[in-house]
Amino acid sequence: MNHAVQAGHMKIRGERECKECGARWSYYETGAVECPECGGLRSVGVDERKEHTASAVTLDLTAMRNAVGDDAPIRDAASDAAEACAEYCRKAGFIDAGSLKPLSETYLAAAELRYVGEELARRMRHSEDEELYFLSLLREADQDGRPEPAAVPGSLQAARGLGVARAVEEYVHDLRTHLDDDADPMLRSVLSGIAERRKRIEALDGDVDPSAAETLVRAVRDAAEYVQTGDETALTTARSRLDDVE
Repeated sequence: MNHAVQAGHMKIRGERECKECGARWSYYETGAVECPECGGLRSVGVDERKEHTASAVTLDLTAMRNAVGDDAPIRDAASDAAEACAEYCRKAGFIDAGSLKPLSETYLAAAELRYVGEELARRMRHSEDEELYFLSLLREADQDGRPEPAAVPGSLQAARGLGVARAVEEYVHDLRTHLDDDADPMLRSVLSGIAERRKRIEALDGDVDPSAAETLVRAVRDAAEYVQTGDETALTTARSRLDDVE
């Protein structure tokens, strides 16, 4: 993915003061450049510049769930859900006013639902297992949840793997941005291992055991915990998980 065009990858002064009416607001919270009081577009930053890739975007799949309830074809709901999730993943980021955010279940589910939706939208027929799994994703994704690896039908295993690979790629990109190339040797080794295994999943077009893909997610979260807390146990756990992905 071309990260350069993803919204928000920059250091900004997020606390703004309107030059027209003097009102103050936080761009970090609203994602809006216009003054919330007078609508003016001329403002100045009143804080230090901070790395910021996150946005105020939220994932809302209510319309797709309601469409399925109205007996619309699964293909239509799948196509709409894929589009909504792709848009969400394009706008969401993981650095909020200089702080690294966790890799959420919502982002992982959205990344997966994008591929599952695209896959089902291409087909005229779907198995009952595929439809039930899609509905589970649709129900859980914007509620910060997603189905367990064991629930993934074999025919959608590749979509799960591709979703994990994309989410891991985006998260590690932001994690490295947050570190500003200041990773210690142990962390660099773990991040390199994560990248290798992510690329392997992509080379297999996502067609890996969902439990292996989930282990990679957990390794990424362990690496993030180390970055946030300095707890070397988390980094040791991440390395152990990467060995399990071999």
